Amino acid sequence: MTARKQPIIGMSHLGICVRNMETSLAFYRDLVGMKVVKEENQAVDGAGWEHVYRGKRRGRRICYLEYNDDPASPVLVVTEHVGEAVLGTPILLDEIGISHLSFSVPDLDGLTKEMLAAGVKTAGPPDVFREADGVVRTVFFFDPDGMVVQFDHYENPDIAKTEPKYKKK
Repeated sequence: MTARKQPIIGMSHLGICVRNMETSLAFYRDLVGMKVVKEENQAVDGAGWEHVYRGKRRGRRICYLEYNDDPASPVLVVTEHVGEAVLGTPILLDEIGISHLSFSVPDLDGLTKEMLAAGVKTAGPPDVFREADGVVRTVFFFDPDGMVVQFDHYENPDIAKTEPKYKKK
C-alpha cells in the first residue's frame, strides 16, 4: 500500500444505527449530555445507497449530536430506519468493526450513579476500574441497543488532551 498524498484533517463523524431514535436520544442526549444540533429525514432509495446497505431501505431519520461547540470535534450521527427492522447485533471489543464509543468525563462517580439510577445496564461490574498506571479510571455501559459505551476520567485533565495512550508523546 502506498502512502496517501492528501492528509486527513479531522474526523467528521461516527455513525450508529439504532432501533428506536427516541430511546437512543434519551440515552445519548438526556443521560450522556450530548446536544442534538440537526435532525433530518433522508431518502435512501437510489444515488448509490444500495452499495452501503445490506437490505433495501426506504429512508432514514438522522440526528446529529455534539458534545461541545468545537467545530473540530467529531459528531455522533444516529440513524433510525423508521418502520423498518434493522439487522444485526452490536459487537464486543474483540470483534471486527467499531466495537464501542468512548467519552471523557469530569465526574465518573457521578455519571455512574446517574446511569445506574436510570436503569442503564453495565458491561461488567458497575464499580469503575483504574488502569495499572493510575492515570485513567473507566466504566462501561450498554446503550439501549446493546452497544458498549465507555466513559473515562483522567486524574490529570491535561493528559486527556495531550497524552492519551493512542497518541505519540
